Amino acid sequence: MGARSADEFVFGAVGVTPFDEGVYRTVLAGPPVTVRDLATRTGSGIDKLQAALGRLRGYGLVSRLSGRPPRWTAVSPTTAVAALVRNAHEDLSRVTDTAAELEAVYRAIGQAARPGEGVELLTSADELGRWFVRLQQEATEEIMSLDRPPYVLDHSNPLEHMLLGRGVRYRAIYAPEAFEIPGILDDVTGLSRAGEEARVLAGIPLKMAVADRRLALLPLHLDPPITRSVVIRGTTLVAALVTLFERLWEQAVPLTAGPSADTDPLDAEDRRILLLLLSGLKDEAIARQLGTSTRSLRRRMRVLLDALGAENRFQAGVQAVRRGWV
Repeated sequence: MGARSADEFVFGAVGVTPFDEGVYRTVLAGPPVTVRDLATRTGSGIDKLQAALGRLRGYGLVSRLSGRPPRWTAVSPTTAVAALVRNAHEDLSRVTDTAAELEAVYRAIGQAARPGEGVELLTSADELGRWFVRLQQEATEEIMSLDRPPYVLDHSNPLEHMLLGRGVRYRAIYAPEAFEIPGILDDVTGLSRAGEEARVLAGIPLKMAVADRRLALLPLHLDPPITRSVVIRGTTLVAALVTLFERLWEQAVPLTAGPSADTDPLDAEDRRILLLLLSGLKDEAIARQLGTSTRSLRRRMRVLLDALGAENRFQAGVQAVRRGWV
């Protein structure tokens, strides 16, 4: 495409990029055209042009004609641009309405909050990481956490060892997918030996950490990279998060168990495998955590299930609980 000044590109106001507008102008200037023809005319790559045409089609600026190869033709500018402008007005109206709603929430929080209460929005992964450290440093009694990927810090947590030594209670519920990360089981085992109470539960709905039942930190989404999180102090929402944690804690499977009955034939490795099975981890994830192959793990699991008289994981869990092995 020939060089144009920025002032010549006018569709940006309705969300169309200068490149896409340039493609539209090229299609508009001639008869129906193939992507390969466009590449020859513009000097741009075929993949880039295909993506641009797809966006332009979504805007209603071009249409694809059947045939092999397919050809592209421009839609009447008057019709297409009028629709774009109308959609842009609708989007702006929604933004205005949302801003008004958020302003109402902001004012309500400001009026109702007492000293030490409130909600703070974090807008980067770095802020979330710094606040996770700060939350732990502010705790004097207990930290509750729902732990699942993605992570903004290394999954190891040296600060926890120090605080456990000071008598701060840690209770953590891990999602099975956390154990997809090599080495995390060893980290959790080390923390458990230091005093962390660790459990596993499939389907954890969110990530969060709560300090002393008064300060909560949680991301607003789980799509990496995490960019938006909130810090909540002393509100009824913190109490609701604590209630949620306690209910999930009752459902979760403990990650540590000691020998029970004298007739318990499990060694430490067998018990570890059984606990991971009950936690819902897949064979591949368990093998990674144990540093063995999936084939070797399955052979050992078969022996373990035979010892329990079980045909599957569910039956193994029932039998292990009945016998007091976990």
